[in-house]
This record gives sequence, C-alpha cells and structure tokens, in this order.
Amino acid sequence: MRMTRQNISIAVGTLFFLTLPVIATMAGEPYLVTLFSRILIYALAAVSLDLMLGFGGLVSLGHAAFFGIGAYVVCILSMHAVDGTSVLSWPVVINGSERALVAWPAAVVLAALAAAVIGSLSLRTSGMHFIMITLAFAQMLYYFFVSLEAYGGDDGISLFMRNTVPGVDLAADHQFYYVCLAALGLFLCFACRLVDSRFGMVIRGCRENERRMKSMGFATFRYRLVCFIIAGAGAGLAGALIANQTEYVSPGLMHWTRSGEILVMVLLGGMGTLFGPVVGAAALLLVEEFLSIYTEHWMVYLGPFLVLVVLFAKRGIYGVIIGGNGNHG
Repeated sequence: MRMTRQNISIAVGTLFFLTLPVIATMAGEPYLVTLFSRILIYALAAVSLDLMLGFGGLVSLGHAAFFGIGAYVVCILSMHAVDGTSVLSWPVVINGSERALVAWPAAVVLAALAAAVIGSLSLRTSGMHFIMITLAFAQMLYYFFVSLEAYGGDDGISLFMRNTVPGVDLAADHQFYYVCLAALGLFLCFACRLVDSRFGMVIRGCRENERRMKSMGFATFRYRLVCFIIAGAGAGLAGALIANQTEYVSPGLMHWTRSGEILVMVLLGGMGTLFGPVVGAAALLLVEEFLSIYTEHWMVYLGPFLVLVVLFAKRGIYGVIIGGNGNHG
C-alpha cells in the first residue's frame, strides 16, 4: 500500500476509532463512547446517502424515511416480544423478537423494500421533481407513524432493552460501540468495492450523462434503482442501530429535517468520497455537542462554516485532509 495522504488519514482514523473506548476510559470520560457510537451510526446513514448522492447524482430529501423504518422495525418487534403478541397473525404469523439476528435483517429488508417502492416511482423524475417526490414520500411516512397510535403515535415508543446477540452484550456501551464500528466498516468496504466495480462506473456515468449511457445500451433506470435500494438498506441498518442506542424511536427520525441533517454531513465531509461522510458526521455532531453547551442556536454558528466549506472546499473537509480528489468520485 502506497504512503499517500489518503491512506495515512484512513489508517489514523481507523486507529483512533479502534482505541477510542480505551482512551475514554483512561480519560475518565465514558460518555465519549456513547457520543462516538452515535457518530458511527449517523456516519453509516451518511455513507449510504453518499452512494446515491455523490455517485449517482440523486439529491434525496427522503433518506431519513429508511432510517426511521429501520428503527421502528426493531422497536415494534421488541415490543411484541415483550408483550408476547404477534406482529401479524394473518395470512402468516409473525412473532416479535428481541434477537438482533432477526430484528436487524428485518429492518434492512423492510427499508430496502420501501426504497424499492419509493425509488421505482421517484426515479421516473429528475432534478427538482425528484427532490420533491422523495420529500413527499418521507413526509407521508412521517405522518403515518404520527397517526399510528398503537405504536405510540407522536410520542414514539421505547425499546424495553437492547437487542441480544449470542456472545455479545449490547447493553455494555463498549461492546455496542464496536458493533457499530464493525457495521460501518463492513458497509464502507462493500461501498468501496461497489463504486470501483462495473456497477459503480455505470452509476457515475448516469450522473454525468444518462442519455449517453442509455444510447450505449445500459438499463440506467435499473442501475439507479438498485443504487437507491442499497442506500435505503444501509440507512435501515443505521436506523436499527440508533433504536438500540437511544432505546427509543419517534416519527421525528423520519422528518425531512433529519434527511437535511444527513445531507449536510455528506456535503460537509465530502460528497462522492465515501470516507468524507464519516468525517462530516463526526464534525457536525461534535460541533453540535460542543456549541449546544453554550447556546441552543448552534446552527447559526455552523451555517457560515458550511458556506465556507461549500465555496472553498468542494470535496469537503475530507478533500482538504487528503488533498486532491481522492480515489472515488
């Protein structure tokens, strides 16, 4: 492996995340483990959005819908497991479960199915129409869960306890942190392989000139839909993790402002870089954590910084760190 700034930055970042629980324990700040678990989860959601935004050129304001679906699936399955009731009794019986090996794949699959439905309709439009239709779907789901009184309605529902995994105690913050880190690492590896493959090249080609890709014989709609579904599935996994971290979900997870927050993470870190959204998630949530100590209007101070990044660092903070354009995009 060549000693480039990008490789060194990734190695330093990986080492930092691997040793953070040890550093937090030595510093007597166990809260850092919880904070960085949240950063890793939002980084996963941001990387999934970067797949279709940075590489597919699909600006979505509905990504939080998949994030919320993943979270609700985990909480609903857990609630029925505690009550001893079935989620569905006809035509098939679906029982609740607190096992992560059941709940998390279910969260990913249902988020992917929702993405397939939303994407199959949204991708028939482009530009501003695509943005608005994804926003509309997210708000529809938001109000659907607000009206779903059986699952808490506007107040949301609490998770009785974190999911269970054989051999891992998710109730222990340190172990849960490493599970989040593993999930982010695996998704990043998958995303890197994907964007470097023929599929990734077609997606980038569609972003640059879809008409030309069509004329070359590529089924561009199908490629973009698959990209949309993969991004939705990634957000669903992030939702399953956030439900376990906060042990509570509410319709607010699906609100369009949450989609905007994830979008800001991608822009801040570096769109079309995959690792940039991780940096963006860390920067945004750390700034929020620090400035909210002094003022509830912390976004007022973040706004000018974001404008400067967009104007003078088009590859985001990650682009400034590594220099040049990186390997992707």
